[in-house]
Amino acid sequence: MEEERVRGRELLGKIVVSEERGRKFGIVGDITFVTESGELLNIVLIEPTKYALELNLPRDERGRILIPFSAIKSVGDFVIVAERDIV
Repeated sequence: MEEERVRGRELLGKIVVSEERGRKFGIVGDITFVTESGELLNIVLIEPTKYALELNLPRDERGRILIPFSAIKSVGDFVIVAERDIV
């Protein structure tokens, strides 16, 4: 089965939800990537939820919460992430 590719800009504005508990983390506001290769590194949350703020997640130089791209399990109406991979 061929894996469907998702363009980075298609992630923007989607709600980030954990796979395990369905907890909301916030909204994808931006993505970070390696310019030379195009490798996606992180999604950047805007409007983080109280739950996301309570976790000790990494932040960028502007204080925005980062979620590693490797934690993304699926993308549809929501961005589903494996909470165990980020907490």
